[in-house]
Amino acid sequence: MDSMDKRTEKEKMLAGELYHAFDKTLMDDRQAAKVLINKYNTQLATTLEGRTELLQQLLGGIDASDPPFIEPPFYCDYGYNIHMGSGSYANFGFTVLDACRVEIGKRVLIGPNVQVYAATHPLDGHVRKGCTGPEFGAPISIGDDAWVGGAAIICPGVRIGNNSVIGAGSVVTKDVEPYVVVAGNPAKVIRRLERHAAGDEAAVEKLGS
Repeated sequence: MDSMDKRTEKEKMLAGELYHAFDKTLMDDRQAAKVLINKYNTQLATTLEGRTELLQQLLGGIDASDPPFIEPPFYCDYGYNIHMGSGSYANFGFTVLDACRVEIGKRVLIGPNVQVYAATHPLDGHVRKGCTGPEFGAPISIGDDAWVGGAAIICPGVRIGNNSVIGAGSVVTKDVEPYVVVAGNPAKVIRRLERHAAGDEAAVEKLGS
């Protein structure tokens, strides 16, 4: 790592470059997130407004007028790198390692125990050095109307296109184009989905029959 680099570890992290996660500022950020996560997971706010207020404090961006719904327990590192679109839903055990930006579109469905990893480590063990070495991240995006099946794993840097489906238990290591179903480890395209024009109610009814 460049000894002349004057940027903070947080700035390096957000840029997707090598950084030290045990920097005090980042440790404080993670601790602040843990406090909010604990409230969300244990107090079980009895109203939608209560949950939305906690998500507004924790996440980087939501639409408070049409907020996403995340079933507890929910886990993340920082929270402020997660942006989740209106009408989206995440089931129990949703885990996000958000060292970099994680963008979740509108009306996305996320099954139980899905894991989203925007954080990773160097492959070279001499660089990795356990807790004392650096790590880095890569942004992840999940497009509008996507469906991520239970226990799927989304790896760093992956982009999932609009309307695509990730099969349960899949490990997604590469980008997923729009309107496909992928499954397996590593996930591969197993089906292509029809594209329908906006407002095509007959097609939607046919799909649901």
